[in-house]
Amino acid sequence: MIPLCIPEIRGNEWKYIKECLDTNWVSSVGKFVDRFEEEFAKYNEVKSAVVTMNGTAALQLALVALGVGEGDEVIVPSMTFISSVNAIKYVGAIPVFVDVDRETFVMDVNKVEELITEKTKAIMPVHIYGYPVEMDELNGIAKKYNLFVIEDATEALGTLYKGKLAGTLGDVGCFSFNGNKLITTGAGGMLITNNEELGKKAKYLSNQTKTITENGAMYHEEVGYNFRMPNILAAMGVAQLEKVDEYLEVKRRNARLYNDLLKGVKGITLTKEVDYVDNCYWLYSILVEDDFRMSRDELLNVLKEIGIQARPFFLPVHAMKPYSGSKCGDMNVTIDVSNRGINLPSSVSLTEEEVRIICDVIKNK
Repeated sequence: MIPLCIPEIRGNEWKYIKECLDTNWVSSVGKFVDRFEEEFAKYNEVKSAVVTMNGTAALQLALVALGVGEGDEVIVPSMTFISSVNAIKYVGAIPVFVDVDRETFVMDVNKVEELITEKTKAIMPVHIYGYPVEMDELNGIAKKYNLFVIEDATEALGTLYKGKLAGTLGDVGCFSFNGNKLITTGAGGMLITNNEELGKKAKYLSNQTKTITENGAMYHEEVGYNFRMPNILAAMGVAQLEKVDEYLEVKRRNARLYNDLLKGVKGITLTKEVDYVDNCYWLYSILVEDDFRMSRDELLNVLKEIGIQARPFFLPVHAMKPYSGSKCGDMNVTIDVSNRGINLPSSVSLTEEEVRIICDVIKNK
């Protein structure tokens, strides 16, 4: 089987984790927690990084730290992994769904302004499958209406937009280190920001707002959250981060090969390529159009029968039971893209031969 996207573990993971086990520093305090935060901040060229137990926690933490809460509206795409939307719900805010762009599959910035009301507090762009939202235009809108921008970059570590890394373009950026992400800690996430005070507040909130008194007792000034990552997982994160540029190079090389082999195939639409975007290609994505020789789901079944694991795009969240009836704009593009999209195998371990096999199936089976 050619898997969709599996972890790549070939560095110092065993060494660093063994150090945690040998020294008994396995919980949420330890040198690897600090080191992972420091090195992740350095990699992204930001002032502050706060590690969390998963990407969803990072998103919730960002919302809380920015003061987004009960009754506030947050504009978010409907075609996203549901964590983006659930995090908004967790803090008592209201998701307002915006359509996506058909060429990039991410939030259509041209449709954001029409959804802004006096209740709007923030915008949450989601860089789906590694492709970045048009952040210059979005930041312009946010500035005009005095709104926060919380980047869901959970799928976009290493993506460049006009020379700047995804996750560093808004007020806060959030990442995931789930097992299928570019780098993994098994489970984990990270919040980054260039606002040092905001970073300190997020760290404080993530650790149950714990303050140590003079005699060593613990005091809590306000309600906090247990969003901490164990040292043993942070150790894995440090090792993975050491390989991130190598992994990105492989992902982009495989994407170029996919592009070359699938370009011009009747009925297959590739993700838009522009000179100011350097996609991390977390997942390589295509659309199956009406003039392809079979339907999207038929192609998925053909791939599955041959042993190639592919996945349809995310279903629109606004059409799911927990969010039915939510405020949203015109969702025609979201529905269309969701019904046509396929994510193809994108593991770092994916070989050139496997890419050729996958493309041969799409073109000829």
